[in-house]
Amino acid sequence: MSRHFFFLSSSSSEWMFSGDVPMIVKKGMLQARNLISVSRDFFYFLLLLSLSDSLTVSSQNLAAWIAGIGGTMKDLDFSRDKDLAKDFLQNFADAEGEAKYISILQDVANRKLKAIEIDLEDLFDYKDLDEEFVGRVTENTRRYVGIFADAIDELIPEPTEAIQEDDSDVFHTQRAEEGNENPDGTDPRQKMPPEIRRFYEVYIKASSKVQPFTIREVRASHIGQLVKISGIVTRCSDVKPLMKVAVYTCEECGFEIYQEVTARVFMPLFECPSKRCQVNRAKGHLILQLRASKFLKFQEAKIQELTEHVPKGHIPRAMTVHFRGELTRKVSPGDVVELSGIFLPIPYTGFRAMRAGLVADTYLETMSISHFKKKYQDYELKGVEEEEIARLAEDGDIYNKLSRSLAPEIFGHEDIKKALLLLLVGAPHRKLKDGMKIRGDLHICLMGDPGVAKSQLLKHIITVAPRGVYTTGKGSSGVGLTAAVQKDPVTNEFVLEGGALVLADMGICAIDEFDKMDESDRTAIHEVMEQQTVSIAKAGITTSLNARTAVLAAANPAWGRYDLRRTPAENINLPPALLSRFDLLWLILDKADMDNDLEMARHVVYVHQNRESPALGFAPLEASVLRAYISAARKLSPSIPRELEEYIATAYSSIRQEEAKSNSPHSYTTIRTLLSILRISTALARLRFSDVVAQSDVDEALRLMQMSKFSLYSEDRQKSGLDAISDIYSILRDEAARSNKMDVTYGQALNRISRMGYTEAQLKECLEEYAALNVWQIHPNTFDIRFIDA
Repeated sequence: MSRHFFFLSSSSSEWMFSGDVPMIVKKGMLQARNLISVSRDFFYFLLLLSLSDSLTVSSQNLAAWIAGIGGTMKDLDFSRDKDLAKDFLQNFADAEGEAKYISILQDVANRKLKAIEIDLEDLFDYKDLDEEFVGRVTENTRRYVGIFADAIDELIPEPTEAIQEDDSDVFHTQRAEEGNENPDGTDPRQKMPPEIRRFYEVYIKASSKVQPFTIREVRASHIGQLVKISGIVTRCSDVKPLMKVAVYTCEECGFEIYQEVTARVFMPLFECPSKRCQVNRAKGHLILQLRASKFLKFQEAKIQELTEHVPKGHIPRAMTVHFRGELTRKVSPGDVVELSGIFLPIPYTGFRAMRAGLVADTYLETMSISHFKKKYQDYELKGVEEEEIARLAEDGDIYNKLSRSLAPEIFGHEDIKKALLLLLVGAPHRKLKDGMKIRGDLHICLMGDPGVAKSQLLKHIITVAPRGVYTTGKGSSGVGLTAAVQKDPVTNEFVLEGGALVLADMGICAIDEFDKMDESDRTAIHEVMEQQTVSIAKAGITTSLNARTAVLAAANPAWGRYDLRRTPAENINLPPALLSRFDLLWLILDKADMDNDLEMARHVVYVHQNRESPALGFAPLEASVLRAYISAARKLSPSIPRELEEYIATAYSSIRQEEAKSNSPHSYTTIRTLLSILRISTALARLRFSDVVAQSDVDEALRLMQMSKFSLYSEDRQKSGLDAISDIYSILRDEAARSNKMDVTYGQALNRISRMGYTEAQLKECLEEYAALNVWQIHPNTFDIRFIDA
């Protein structure tokens, strides 16, 4: 690409303007002096020159033109705006009448805070400020960050508490005592800049009432302005030190030279500009003093448009985002965030600049971050939320209410929703003394016929969970699920980029069409599901990444629909090594049932007509309330009492015996099944806000494991020809004989027959029928059963 250079004649020097930056060039010497920051209008002027035939203009014409474009700047009095900023910081009071920013400045002086966030809403509400000032802050944000910082320098109070001095404090105290700020007054670089004295950062936060832009809506007219965008973070770099003020020492004269750095790249100084070195004609060599220089934490990230914001036929757009200081380490890949910041151009450097010409890249200088869905550990419950959660916890039916609030538009699947609720709650991770870890996350696989709302349940759980990743079997490779090795565009080094399972760390990874995955890709999940790590040995990188995620999979049986003529193992068609890692495998069969089909059809028609679910008897809980309740429940770590040890062990051994006697077992029962019972029981105790697991929790865990194969058991009973009433009687008689008692409580009876696939209505019918035959007696209030000894 050809590039234009413009020469403007003057008596002492020639000005040469290239496409990137202007430089003062002495006649016959290519010696760059000062890099001049040029406004956008100035670049337009250069562009007009490049398009014209004449490439030479007089310095008088240039001066007149610069005076013309600078005329509008004379109207702005930045010193007056600084006074307005000081008045605002001193006198603004919050809703309680307290001086908001004065108290923040006191915390900063006491070194309790490092960031001062100025909210635009406060500027709007402050009575002594006009709208023009707020408009200037919004349209020229970077300049006004400096103005507010200068105002804070004058207002910062003395510390009221003892503070521990660090190296920078000692450095500033020493310079003040020596009075060595501007020894000869010849160069402003010898004056200590205010930036190096500041131990705080200033941010201007956009109003929360403003609707955020999508990335494609941010245009050239927004350059330099404060904008707010939303998107998903796709990549984050490591946090690196970014130089803010460079400090040099001259070997000849000993003076200190300061250089403020305003961009990511800068040209270091090599020759001392002090008067002594110039008089002596000594090109004093400058040495960069790293300990005296000021650095900021710096992190670069990529933010991508949300799927719902992408127009038809387009691909999502991305934007580079810069985080500085206290805003670093606030986001991670996979987070859905709302960022407010300054939209700025950034010129290409090095070889890329030669190819780019006048084209520049853009980025967002972040001023504030807000997460759409906070992590469970980041939840800080306020007074109103605490009261609401306490009220919900006292509700005896909270287990059912929480589960029925999950996807209320989907008909039925009550027990599946309960299992998904327990998946969200999870159990605490156990770490033994020797370093062995036992996972606490639950894994669930939904396997069933087409059209039973498996995918809808997966999508809904991802929206409720604070951190969730949704992917499909055919659209995912083993590398896409675990981790890929890529070249970092910033450092040009090979780095690991996490896949879906790593992005879902401490969250949920939903994998749809699980059965369609290639076998080689599916084996990548084995380590994640049990050890909860991803081990990588590629391109010289050998490491393990955390993948503490709960896997929620949905699959179809081997032949599309469940074939009752074949064994469960043939229908499920998943390897036992993978199957045993799932805590619950739900088999959902779509069978013709007149009453059930009629209810479902009415439900679906109602949802289509009214765009909401039919009345549940209570108001379904919002997703935000669900997240708050679950975050409070996850803080508990229930333990299993000694008196339940034998009960759980007996239940596990009986399941193994039943499976051994069966000709076609419905599941693979291993010691992992016992761990699943413990995890589900602990999750149920968490939901009750209890520190101890109760027997009812273990019974519910066993019932859920039994109900996951409910469709098959009901089919087996139909084949055996045994009627429901006689079967329930046999179950209760065996229960009484096993416990060697004549009494069976109603709760025990209901729990036992529910695990066998019978309903409460059938139990009551059985109780009435056999009570009439004088086989047992029924308590009139509690419905407990006492067998009559014949």
